[in-house]
Amino acid sequence: MNNNYVILTVLKAFSALELSMLYFEPNSQVMLNSKNNENTDYLDQEIIRKLSENGRIPYSELAKELKVSNSLVHLRVKKLQESGVIAGFSVKLNAKANGFETITYTGITTKEARFAYSIAEQLKLIPEIVECHWVSGKYALFIKIVAANNEELRKIIYEQIHIIEGVGGTDSFISFGSAFEKNLPIQ
Repeated sequence: MNNNYVILTVLKAFSALELSMLYFEPNSQVMLNSKNNENTDYLDQEIIRKLSENGRIPYSELAKELKVSNSLVHLRVKKLQESGVIAGFSVKLNAKANGFETITYTGITTKEARFAYSIAEQLKLIPEIVECHWVSGKYALFIKIVAANNEELRKIIYEQIHIIEGVGGTDSFISFGSAFEKNLPIQ
């Protein structure tokens, strides 16, 4: 078989038993860097890789590319969703094409640590804040803000964020553009 290995995977789910044969190169490594990697196999990882490249690929096309049945792809994707490996499917919007010319990353300091959670809850209510992360170091929170322009950004920071109880200050870093963006590593 030209140094290829054959893996026989038996999946028993929903009272269905399906055998699929997968071929891979010796010493190839396909491992998810996640807590759940012991629950994923080569087929799961290939499904994840292909969905990461094109989240709109029909399961029938995915099955054809992976040389397995449609039902197996459906079962595997459902299993990956139920286990939390796949968190969901969404549309990625282009900020600039949707009228958001200014993108900034802002670090928020708190007057006291006890305010951090209530500040985060208030930040959720501001539509232009699209990400919020707990961080270590000088800041308690780091947020991503999209705004129509610099004036709108100023209003968001000074008229909405700075009035939240417990906010000590902010430092903003305006993005000139994205050097690159990518999905989670699949090795």
